[in-house]
Amino acid sequence: MTSEELKTSYAVIRHNVRTYESGGVAAVIKGKQNAETTAKQYENGQSMEERQAGWRYFCEKTELKPGTSPEQATQLRQAELETRESKALQDERFLPPITNGPRH
Repeated sequence: MTSEELKTSYAVIRHNVRTYESGGVAAVIKGKQNAETTAKQYENGQSMEERQAGWRYFCEKTELKPGTSPEQATQLRQAELETRESKALQDERFLPPITNGPRH
């Protein structure tokens, strides 16, 4: 484990692997190993129905501070994702068109 992974914040995110629905940020944790342990604890604590329905947890590096409330973290993460998506769409508009050149 690198010192960066120990100092970095990670969001533990709930999502559905069947429907791709986001359940939002469950927690913001300091350190990758701590976040992975927390995600496993959440998964172990869920009901069989939730598991069968496809709900899982994963960790994602974040700039949010550890201990940020799940509601606030979810809103901030969603805003960041929308900004990134909007920028990607703008960048895409300025890329040269892909052409299929002559085949040899």
